[in-house]
Amino acid sequence: MTILTPAQGYALWAPTYSVETAVSALEASVVTSLDVPLGGKRVLDVGCGIARRLVSARGAGASMALGIDLTPAMLAQARGEPLLAAADARALPVADGAFDVVWCRLVLGHLPALEPAYRELGRACAPDGVVLVTDFHPAAAAAGHRRTFRDEGGELHELENHVHRVRDHHEAAARAGLSLREQREMTVGDTVRGFYERAGRLDAYERQRGLPLVLALVFAPAA
Repeated sequence: MTILTPAQGYALWAPTYSVETAVSALEASVVTSLDVPLGGKRVLDVGCGIARRLVSARGAGASMALGIDLTPAMLAQARGEPLLAAADARALPVADGAFDVVWCRLVLGHLPALEPAYRELGRACAPDGVVLVTDFHPAAAAAGHRRTFRDEGGELHELENHVHRVRDHHEAAARAGLSLREQREMTVGDTVRGFYERAGRLDAYERQRGLPLVLALVFAPAA
């Protein structure tokens, strides 16, 4: 199985990206549990994909929501979304301090180095705002998990993923002027059992119960 770059992989995945996976389900759950208020806030979603999270942000009362993604094919699937831009997480086309809530969800593992992205996330965040980052958990990678997807024809592909330790996130964020406010992880458990069952992999589910799949971190600009 060939390992695809993010640009290659997400262009291929775009037509079926709306199909939920165990990782995306756990990621959405942990973000909800962190309870970062969106009402009246300016929200930036870096690595927005097909922009489905922008819909939830507006539904939660965000005053403005902008999505940025590297892959035009993903943005093309975001029908009806007026505020989208194609750009790299390491060079965001936004003004300093322009957003109250900055999301970067399941993106940073695709980058070989964390600091350039954290520097941009911190720059985009207002002084009293928050930066919410999620990543593929390093424990999952250590256990042999890979970031994979199936294309429209059902063929399995692997996405390039760089393993970043939890402490790597902390240190890169600190160098970007961000202070850790909260940290959580989501593990394999009953909420995602159905994904394994539908894939005929209940044996894997039993082996992986309790394994962290998603890391979530909330930062605020340091005083």
